[in-house]
Amino acid sequence: MASVTSLTASVHQRLASALSATLPETAAADPLLRRSDRADFQANGILALAKKAKANPRELAAQVVGHVVTGDVIKDVEVSGPGFLNITVTDRAITENLAARVADPEGRLGVPYAEHPGTTVIDYAQPNVAKEMHVGHLRSAVIGDSVVQLLEFAGENVVRRHHIGDWGTQFGMLIQYLDEHPHELDHKASEVSGEEAMSNLDRLYKAARKLFDSDEEFKTRARRRVVDLQAGDPHTVAMWQKFVDESKIYFFSVFEKLDMDVRDPDIVGESGYNDMLAETCRLLEESGVAVRSEGALCVFFDDVKGPDGNPVPLIVQKSDGGYGYAATDLSAIRDRVFNLKANTLLYVVDARQSLHFKMVFETARRAGWLNDDVTAYQLAFGTVLGKDGKPFKTREGETVRLVDLLDEAIDRASAVVREKAQDLSEEEIAERGAQVGIGAVKYADLSTSANRDYKFDLDQMVSLNGDTSVYLQYAYARIRSILRKAGETRPAAHPELELAEAERSLGLHVDAFAEAVREAAAEYAPHKLAAYLYQLASLYTSFYDKCPVLKAETPQQVENRLFLCDVTARTLHQGMALLGIRTPERL
Repeated sequence: MASVTSLTASVHQRLASALSATLPETAAADPLLRRSDRADFQANGILALAKKAKANPRELAAQVVGHVVTGDVIKDVEVSGPGFLNITVTDRAITENLAARVADPEGRLGVPYAEHPGTTVIDYAQPNVAKEMHVGHLRSAVIGDSVVQLLEFAGENVVRRHHIGDWGTQFGMLIQYLDEHPHELDHKASEVSGEEAMSNLDRLYKAARKLFDSDEEFKTRARRRVVDLQAGDPHTVAMWQKFVDESKIYFFSVFEKLDMDVRDPDIVGESGYNDMLAETCRLLEESGVAVRSEGALCVFFDDVKGPDGNPVPLIVQKSDGGYGYAATDLSAIRDRVFNLKANTLLYVVDARQSLHFKMVFETARRAGWLNDDVTAYQLAFGTVLGKDGKPFKTREGETVRLVDLLDEAIDRASAVVREKAQDLSEEEIAERGAQVGIGAVKYADLSTSANRDYKFDLDQMVSLNGDTSVYLQYAYARIRSILRKAGETRPAAHPELELAEAERSLGLHVDAFAEAVREAAAEYAPHKLAAYLYQLASLYTSFYDKCPVLKAETPQQVENRLFLCDVTARTLHQGMALLGIRTPERL
C-alpha cells in the first residue's frame, strides 16, 4: 500500500515549498522541523538560511509565512523570537491522518517499509554448552530479539545466528572427566527437565575445571582429548554431541520462558566453522594481512598497544597450531558475507569485548571481506548491576542464574496481577503473571540505552507507576476495557469535530509512530521506541483523566474518543510487540 504521510512529513513538505518560493536558490533547504511545547511544531532552519543570504531572519521568516499554504493541514504559522516559525496544524488533519493509519490494510499503522532493504545477519543470544545461563546472558538475548523484530518489521531480510560456545579446551576437559568419573552423570536425559539436566552438566563442568587446574596429568589427558575431538574420534564426538543436545534442550526452555523464538537452524556455534579455520589462516597469511610471530599467526595494529607500549596482536592461530576465537570469528564473517550474502553484520555482544571485535573487523577489512558494501557493527551493551550499583551477584558472590531471576520476576508480577485481578481464574493469573513479569524484565533492559549499565530492581520493574512495562500494559488493558464497555457503540473518526488539548497531544504523538519505529530500527536503538511508548501511555493517561469517553457530550464525540482509544491501543500493542513484550487484554 502507499504509506500514510505523517503530519510531520506533510508540514515539512509545505514549509520546504514555502522556503523554495521565498529563496529559489535554496531549493533543497531543510526547515529543521521539530515538535514544540509552544505550538505543534517549530521550524528553526530560517536562521541559518538568513545568515547565508545575509538577510534579516525575522523579515525572511515573515516572507516565508506569506508563501505557506494553510487550510488543509496547517492552520496557523507565526514568527517567533529571532526568526523561528511556530506551526499549528488543523484538528481535521490530525483525525484524518489517524484514520488513514487505522485503515492501513496491512495493519502496519502507516509504518512504511525501508526503501532499500538488505540482508542483516544478527549474532545474539550466545550461551555456552554445558554451562547454565546467567544474568550476563540476558541483555544479548533481549536486545538482539527486539532488534530482529524492528528490522524485520522494516522489511529487512534478517538472518539470526546464535554463536553458542560449543568447542575448545573445556570439552576435552569435560569428556575426559566424565570418562574417568562416569557415575557423576547418572541421569537419563528423558527423565529430567532441561533445567535439571543443565544443572548436572554445570556441576560436572565445575568439578572438571577444578581438577584441570590442580592436576597436571589430568590437564595433559584433557588436552589430548581435545585433539581426539578435533580429529573426529567417534566416541569423543558422540559424548560432545550429548553435551550439545542436552544443553540445547535447556537453552530452548530458557528462551521459551523469555518468550523468544529461537530456532535450531539458527544455532551455529563455534564448531560450525571448524572446516573453514585452516583456509581462513591461509588466506590471511598469503595476503600478508597476518604474519608469523614466534610461531603464532598474528595481525598487528598501530593503535592497539599494551601497558608496556608494545603492539598487542590479534592471534589467529597459536604457536602450537590451535585456533583461537579470532579464527572462528573471522571464518564466521567469511560465511556470513560470501554464503549468506549479508550487507550488514550485527553483533550484540558485551562492551568488554569491544577491543576484540575492533581488531577482528579491521582484519576482515584488510582482507577485503568487509568493504563499503558490507559493514560490521558491534551493538555493545553494558552490565546488569544490582541495587547497590555493583555487578549483579548472589549473596554468596555467585553469578545469578537467569532462570532464578525470571522465576522471581514472574512471582512478583503474579502477585501484582492477583492484587488487581477482576474475575480472573488462577490459570489466567499465572498466564498474565508470566507476561507481565517477563515484560518487566525486558522493558527495564530495553528502556535503557544498550551501551549503559542498568540496575536490576524487581520492585521498580513490576511497579504500576513510572517508566515500566506494567504501566504500559495497564494502559493498554484499560483501553481494551473501555472498548468492551462501549458495547454496540463502535470507534469512528469524526474529522469535523474540534479536539480538546489532551486529544490533540495524544493524536499528534500517535501520528509520530512511524518515525519512532524508523529511527529505532535505523539506529538499532530499542530504547528510543520504549521512550516513545512510555510517552504515549502518559499522554493517554492525561487524555483519560481530562476527556470523558463513554460520557462525552455527543454521540459523535463518544465515537471519536473511542477512535482515539482504539488507535492508541493498536499503537501500544504493535510497539510493545516490536520490543518482544505481550500486551494482555485484561489485567
